[in-house]
Amino acid sequence: MGDMGFNTGTFHYGSRRELVYGKNGMVATSHPLAAQAGRDILKAGGNAIDAAVATAAALTVVEPGSNGIGGDSFSIIWKDEKLYGLNASGPSPKGLDPTGYLDKSETFPTYGLKAVNVPGIPAGWAELVEKHGKLSLEVVLEPAAKLADEGVAISDTVHNAYRRSFKRYTKEKERYPELASWFDVYAPEGRVPDVGEVWASKGHARTLRLIGQTGARAFYTGEIAEAIASFSQAYGGYLRKGDLSDYKPEWVAPVKVNYKGYEVWEMPPNGQGVVALMALNILKQVELRGKDDPDTLHKQIEAIKLAFSDGQLTIADTDHMKLSVSELLSEEYAKERAALIQTQAIDARPGIRDDSGTVYLATADNEGNMVSYIQSNYMGFGSGAVVPEYGVSLNNRAVGFVLEEGHVNALAPGKRPFNTIIPGFLTKNNRAVGPFGIMGGHMQPQAHLQVLQSMIDFKMNPQDALDAPRWQWVKDKKVMVEPTMPLALITALKNRGHAVEVELEKGNFGRGEIIIKTEHGTYIGATEPRTDGMVAVW
Repeated sequence: MGDMGFNTGTFHYGSRRELVYGKNGMVATSHPLAAQAGRDILKAGGNAIDAAVATAAALTVVEPGSNGIGGDSFSIIWKDEKLYGLNASGPSPKGLDPTGYLDKSETFPTYGLKAVNVPGIPAGWAELVEKHGKLSLEVVLEPAAKLADEGVAISDTVHNAYRRSFKRYTKEKERYPELASWFDVYAPEGRVPDVGEVWASKGHARTLRLIGQTGARAFYTGEIAEAIASFSQAYGGYLRKGDLSDYKPEWVAPVKVNYKGYEVWEMPPNGQGVVALMALNILKQVELRGKDDPDTLHKQIEAIKLAFSDGQLTIADTDHMKLSVSELLSEEYAKERAALIQTQAIDARPGIRDDSGTVYLATADNEGNMVSYIQSNYMGFGSGAVVPEYGVSLNNRAVGFVLEEGHVNALAPGKRPFNTIIPGFLTKNNRAVGPFGIMGGHMQPQAHLQVLQSMIDFKMNPQDALDAPRWQWVKDKKVMVEPTMPLALITALKNRGHAVEVELEKGNFGRGEIIIKTEHGTYIGATEPRTDGMVAVW
């Protein structure tokens, strides 16, 4: 980089982070500028909910390769000693015709406007601030708008996300001509911005200000809605203005299991949070040894396999599910599944793999309010379609449906698909412990399991739990592990029949944040070493 000649992505030694402590408020997320935007809103008189929305909006600017205004979000809010959940994920367009895709005469597109579901993020921001915030949405979104207007310096992590998408969309742009809109906004000079180079988007700033000034109405019934609908129609997409105007986020009750004295809370379907809860329930039935014992690792992997194989068959938009959440989380069911865990790796289907892009944040304030929040366009920038003049990257979440007639998660119009993004929250004896989350597609419930067990079973502090080497079950008996995993553990897993691969791409193992409330009423924060994570305190 520059005259010094160093490589911004090369590190010769493991870096250690300390826990961060705060009194009046805390924001933990994957980019320093976003964390600071949330902290600034706290200092301006906002609460944890306002700070969460400010941080989320800033993340659409500073990490556009991992989320965007045109995606989905889920939130768990602890306020006034109560827990609330907001599902701001969108359904497929009502005009979607699934026939050709279900009979396999057509291939469902991975990118482009046909893969776009109704964006839920702006409506979620407005709902959170209106119901539980203290400031106006206009004030809350202004820090993010200013970042988009004035530009941000590109980090190595963000540059890599740009580079992956540039390569992918360059291959696909003949098939999907609407991808030209991505190059106009994110690679205007025909190349990916360099590390340290400033990227700005006046259209993105304008959109954030319009959302703020109108309580998101401009996005769903006004000029942005018009622009989205005409863009979609011009390229054969299904999304129309009626889909946008009819959209409302849904307040839901989070679901839980009791794990060794702690209540672990996740969002109910259509999210995959119940997979983490099912796996924890299974592991309650078996004996666990130490943190780095091969037997413990083996049982964790087997539990995740079993939970995923069931989750992929049963989780869908709530109205379409055949099994209830209470059935999936019953002790009897957990005992049945735990009995399948043997000394050797078993096959459990279906297999999983995706290249998703997601951001997670946690906030806390001096009133005791806390938020666990996650948002995503699904695969990186999403569909690769960016609304001209408005800088809105649209999701490709419709790819989350199954192309199989009769499946609970089968592609259909006006339906929400199985969604990978999941915020988490911990309580004990009905008192808040704090928000946690680790983003990363199907890695998410696996990382929730690993980090929670590190803290609860093995008494590791939150930063230590995030720093620990991670594994990811991929399919059949294939397991990816980080290169920091001890060789003895890798060998022991192979001896138990696991097909272990060492994976060098750190982005495959999730990026997490944790805030814990202390008995003194203060906060402890931990952030992810695999990205540009920061805990901003006040």
